[in-house]
Amino acid sequence: MPARTPSWVNSTVLMEALQRYQQNRLPRPLRLWVEATLEIDPEAPVTNLLPDPFTH
Repeated sequence: MPARTPSWVNSTVLMEALQRYQQNRLPRPLRLWVEATLEIDPEAPVTNLLPDPFTH
């Protein structure tokens, strides 16, 4: 069976995953999924992945 890849991602779920990723609170499989989906280098320090709501 070939690996499944999502054709779309729910933005609410993605935002929650990014918040938890930055807080280092994601389970390993989800962390790996976020890194692969957004092409994040797992060796690099975590930077702010979310836009600052106060700058717009």
